[in-house]
Amino acid sequence: MGASKSDFFSDEQNELANLFKAISHPARIAIIQYLLTVDTCICGDIVNELPLAQPTVSQHLKELKNVGIIKGTIEGTSICYCLNPEIMEKMENYFGGISKELKNKCC
Repeated sequence: MGASKSDFFSDEQNELANLFKAISHPARIAIIQYLLTVDTCICGDIVNELPLAQPTVSQHLKELKNVGIIKGTIEGTSICYCLNPEIMEKMENYFGGISKELKNKCC
């Protein structure tokens, strides 16, 4: 089988692309914003905050968890979610680096 186009890019570029793809939906942005306001939360709490059905929210949570943006711990019959600070820092550093570079550029 031939190389995929992603093979032509660095691991870091592919990882960042996957992270940004995962947050490219407004519901996922809303989930991240909600998680910033609470210490931990259960999927049902998020469902109450969003105008989406529980299965839809669960699918968005799954996408965020698959790339490591959120972490989930099982507590009884519930899963409590929180943001993964290491991944959030990685995204912040990427955009912070762009911002610093732009200050030194002129078009």
